[in-house]
Amino acid sequence: MALPVTVLARGFASSAAAAAAIKHVTIVGGGLMGSGIAQVSAQHGNQVTLVDVSEDVLKKSRQNIETSLKRVAKKMFKDDTAKGEQLISETLSRIQTNVDLKSAVQKADLVLEAVVEKIEVKHELFSLIDNVAPESTIFASNTSSLLIGDIASVSTRKDRFAGLHFFNPVPVMKLLEVVRIPETSDDTYNKLIEWGAAIGKTTVTCKDTPGFIVNRLLIPYSSEAIRMLERGDATARDIDTAMKLGAGYPMGPIELADYTGLDTGHYIRQAWAKKFPGNPLFEPSKLVEKLVSEGKLGRKTGEGFYKY
Repeated sequence: MALPVTVLARGFASSAAAAAAIKHVTIVGGGLMGSGIAQVSAQHGNQVTLVDVSEDVLKKSRQNIETSLKRVAKKMFKDDTAKGEQLISETLSRIQTNVDLKSAVQKADLVLEAVVEKIEVKHELFSLIDNVAPESTIFASNTSSLLIGDIASVSTRKDRFAGLHFFNPVPVMKLLEVVRIPETSDDTYNKLIEWGAAIGKTTVTCKDTPGFIVNRLLIPYSSEAIRMLERGDATARDIDTAMKLGAGYPMGPIELADYTGLDTGHYIRQAWAKKFPGNPLFEPSKLVEKLVSEGKLGRKTGEGFYKY
């Protein structure tokens, strides 16, 4: 019996949508964020290409991913070692590494950069691949401080450009901010929302505003806590204790600054202060600047506001 035209049309549309789904992801930047995004993408069935300029960096990235996967497998399959090992091996088999950016994007449905927070570096990256990646490929940035529109200014595919802001540690944190610029098409936006859900994240949407949702609220909060410390209003420990016990936060603002990296917060404030001069919310801290200059970046270096 012949199927009605409407059923055929619906089936065709469904197949087309499936074919257009994001399945192959190229992630540029093998650091903490890039490795984490690569892991969760591959863990949920994506073919992943992780790109960096150095084979040594990529080797370390792969080792970090494997270590993280072992923790995930132990938690998920604590009574079934075989299933845990299967998860690790299957996930790792979906991750390829490459030092050649141009070749790494040629089959990508999505190219996501997680490189240093310098607009010049991001411009160079997207300029290099704009005419190399397939026409359908979506470009995205994991920036936490720069405007997506500014990053996308060098691209000819602004309708296929957006922000995808993950949180550290990526395998643990469930949130994904999907950031639209005015030119981002509905098709691009919908694909990114669907992809976010497919890799196990809860997505929220935000316009292209400094810091998006979380950091726009978090950075001024953190800055005021640091100003209290600078003025001698309270000790770091008392500020943190007050916000944990008085506001129910799992971590105090000074602890959180150390955890995320004092350099990261400092560079965000610098970028915002440059973009929006005169706004006291975005003013960099002299105390943080001093700690960063001394290499005291927080947990990752063993010392920041606290010693670890």
